[in-house]
Amino acid sequence: MDGIVADIREFTLHDGPGIRTTVFLKGCPLRCVWCHNPEFISPRTQVLRTASGERTVGRVCTDEQLAALLSAQAEILRWNDGGVTFSGGEPLLQAYFLEAVLDRLIGLHVVLDTCGYASKAAFTRVAQRCQLLYFDLKLIDPAAHRRYAGADNRPILRNLKVAAVLGIPVVVRVPLVPGVTDTKSNLQAIARTVQDLPTLVRVDLLPYNRAAGGKYGPAGLEFHPPFDETKPVSADTAIFDNAGIPVTVSGPTVIRKPPTK
Repeated sequence: MDGIVADIREFTLHDGPGIRTTVFLKGCPLRCVWCHNPEFISPRTQVLRTASGERTVGRVCTDEQLAALLSAQAEILRWNDGGVTFSGGEPLLQAYFLEAVLDRLIGLHVVLDTCGYASKAAFTRVAQRCQLLYFDLKLIDPAAHRRYAGADNRPILRNLKVAAVLGIPVVVRVPLVPGVTDTKSNLQAIARTVQDLPTLVRVDLLPYNRAAGGKYGPAGLEFHPPFDETKPVSADTAIFDNAGIPVTVSGPTVIRKPPTK
């Protein structure tokens, strides 16, 4: 079975436990206005044009070829409890291809890094082949999600519950976008949504990437963020701490608020 791989990065340290190889699959069903990988949005191969020349993003490979490449790294990846992470774009957009690859990987720890936007059947088939989910939650309010992410969030919230039913450990990841996802009301809504998930490992609050805008032109896209991206994001960790939810914060642009006494 053929799939389209956007990029493969070896020896990554922040895409799951241990040393990992991260595979980025091409294509995403969402249209987040802050997307930091716009070259991965299209499900097809494309040519990026910059002042230094052209480069093609996306290459076709078979499930057998990709699995063979990853399996050849297995000995190194297993060291320090590492493994393989599948990201994107949105890897579930190529669910059948991903399933075929996963069925060929033997004894490798697999992380699925997903926005959760997929059919219940596709999500279930892929998730149950993985040992850990990195699950993005951006906005809980449906209207805000449609406005800023370009799609309904009901499939996302449903699949988060499916993951819990399947018994798969989940790390919820929240991209902090100034004035959009980092508001107190949104973080409170996320805390309420995840606090009773039996397989929740923690919540990761992720910094906004201000370098993303420079990647749009080469991908043939325009970047017009409907928010003030120069504003430091605010991570009110007290919301999660007071709910008994483990939380981590990273990034120099984050203003961290301590727990209330």
